[in-house]
Amino acid sequence: MNALVSSRLVRAAALGLTVGLGTAGPVAAQQTLPAGVACSFPLQFEATGTPPETKVFTDKEGKPVKSITAGKGVQLTFTNVTSGATFSLKANGSVAKQTFNPDGTTTFVTTGHNVLILFPSDVPPGPSTTLYVGRVVFTVDNAGVFTLLGTSGKSTDICAILSD
Repeated sequence: MNALVSSRLVRAAALGLTVGLGTAGPVAAQQTLPAGVACSFPLQFEATGTPPETKVFTDKEGKPVKSITAGKGVQLTFTNVTSGATFSLKANGSVAKQTFNPDGTTTFVTTGHNVLILFPSDVPPGPSTTLYVGRVVFTVDNAGVFTLLGTSGKSTDICAILSD
């Protein structure tokens, strides 16, 4: 699996989305991201449970134009590989609306409980791993670069929690 596909799987799973996970049943996904990618230390990420359901809307040619993913989500566990510290989140409700733009980018509007992992190549640049309870708007371009457009609600810095 190449790094771009792998990073999209991790970030999609962290967001509680089924995009790229390719499953409607229970999921168990785990990956470790190197230091400097999601946090300043190596971060292991695990998602378990039943992902939310996705409904895809198409145009008259059958091309996807938007999707809505909603449900209780998955349980998420983050581990600082260096120290062994862990932070777990129970499955909570979330909704993600995706709009597939004509230029190939995708715009996401998420509400509820969502984790957003930003890499050094993103805008703003990471590494950061943040739990948002509220609304988050971001785009993803063809190269997999996330651009955060705005947030509202409560945010929790997971890297800071795991650094203590």
